[in-house]
Amino acid sequence: MVDVNAHLHTPYSFSAFSDVKQALDMAASEGVKVVGINDFYSMDGYKEWKEGCAERALFPLFGIEFISLNAEDQAAGLRVNDPNNPGRTYISGKGLAYPVILSGEEARQLADVKAESNAQVERMCAKLNEHLKAVGEEFTLDFAQIARELTHGSIRERHLAKALRLAVDEHSKCDNCKMNHYAKIFGQPAKSDVSNVAAIENEIRSRLLKAGGAAFVPEDPKAFLPMTTVQRIIEAAGGIPTYPFLADDAKGNFTDFEGDLQKAADTLKKRGFRSVEFITTRNTTAVLEQYAGYLEDEGFIVSFGSEHNTPAMEPIKLRTRDAADLSDKLKAINYRGACAIAAHQAGLDSIAAGEELIQKCIK
Repeated sequence: MVDVNAHLHTPYSFSAFSDVKQALDMAASEGVKVVGINDFYSMDGYKEWKEGCAERALFPLFGIEFISLNAEDQAAGLRVNDPNNPGRTYISGKGLAYPVILSGEEARQLADVKAESNAQVERMCAKLNEHLKAVGEEFTLDFAQIARELTHGSIRERHLAKALRLAVDEHSKCDNCKMNHYAKIFGQPAKSDVSNVAAIENEIRSRLLKAGGAAFVPEDPKAFLPMTTVQRIIEAAGGIPTYPFLADDAKGNFTDFEGDLQKAADTLKKRGFRSVEFITTRNTTAVLEQYAGYLEDEGFIVSFGSEHNTPAMEPIKLRTRDAADLSDKLKAINYRGACAIAAHQAGLDSIAAGEELIQKCIK
């Protein structure tokens, strides 16, 4: 069975990978033959992704991710696939056209929401600098430098966390010095090992940039397009609007929207979705088999990915929360989903046609 990872973030948004080359080298070394780029608000990495896949005999899938808002769900207090914010809904697009075809009003809307997302992080950076001055730190952060040196144009709050960690490293000669800096910045000792890059960046983000933190800035409503607008942008870009399921969390809980699987499937169909996806490390094998199998039987395209949109580096070959590999059933579902997406990208309409495209590429 061909291994697939259909949802990977790159440095064109934020990623564990230093560059696209590292992501694709890892995929090739782990035997993952079908790989999907899926950055927030960006298609800028498609050219590099396609060319890098061609060099390694990998099949490229082209995706994108948005955070949208469904006003009806928000008014009802319904948690969809953001467990903390009713109505806020992550949406992916799968099988977008390459070369990029998005233009006109939809291209403007995408550019506007990306610009607003960047502006919100810039406001956070200003607040973070105020905090650093208030606690007597010897440095502040340069937002323009962060954008120039750490990003490819899409700036996330995780870039701020990384920039602060790098600044502390630069102004510290030893781990004890780093601990002193973080104690001053956090107002108490860091809980993380300061030599653990991923852990300390996550702690910076949770302590300073999230609600209640010294640099938290509430997101402007302009940063969230209506769900129907996001669907329209994805379709105008040639893609398939895709609903990302959270399914079971570490405590076995589900969001309000996803707890009743049949109702969720029916609602998604009414809203025009025919594709869903899962980030497999979030879920147990049993729940993932139940949800993915049911949704495929209901006629949805089902695909899986790993995201890699945090500082932590994990394998590209997929696994579940309780197993080191996907079951044969899950691998088969994921491969069929990839074949359907591949066919869509090529303007074809059958899984068999998509499989033929993939097999020709990876041989």
